[in-house]
Amino acid sequence: MTLLKLVRIPLFLTMTTLLFVVTPIYATTFEVRNNCPYTVWGAAVPGGGRQMNPGDTWVLNVNPGTTAARIWARTGCRYTGGSNGLRCNTGDCGGVLQCTGYGQGPNTLAEYALKQWNDLDFFDISLVDGFNVPMSFLPTNGCQGPTCSADINAQCPGQLRSNGGCRNDYNYSYARFFKDRCPRAYSYPQDDATSMFACASGTNYRVTFCP
Repeated sequence: MTLLKLVRIPLFLTMTTLLFVVTPIYATTFEVRNNCPYTVWGAAVPGGGRQMNPGDTWVLNVNPGTTAARIWARTGCRYTGGSNGLRCNTGDCGGVLQCTGYGQGPNTLAEYALKQWNDLDFFDISLVDGFNVPMSFLPTNGCQGPTCSADINAQCPGQLRSNGGCRNDYNYSYARFFKDRCPRAYSYPQDDATSMFACASGTNYRVTFCP
């Protein structure tokens, strides 16, 4: 009886140990920063959303294996309160504060998939859905990443202008307009050769609006 008491492991300790083992501890960190001189509403899937005044930073922790993920800025927003009271000219995700679906273009996108083929993260800046703010998407460990710093809104052809953004209508001349100004960003589908980047899984990243 004494021996059993000595070797018995309390149930709460067993459960705590089990939770420790199965809880992911290698989440990738994305530091999202608003360097624009105006307020944007950050959006992320996964991640939700939040108001970002000039200079604000928003930190996201994302699990390995996550795919088809996006981070973007919503602009020209009017917030009337509550979870369904946010309407934005660009990047709106159904009027909700916490996005669970992709935003409405035109909007500049930081796209990524973590811990994929050959234990790599794949990521890019995409202008396929158009442009609303300049953006950089850079690893924090010196690995290469893309920057799109051009003020495309100011140069946008009249037929592509939208309220607060520049649409991308996918024909060759329009794709070339975007590619000439941001050569390391996607400007049309399958634009992989010059626009897809990869870093070792476990890398952390910094996404900057208006770098």
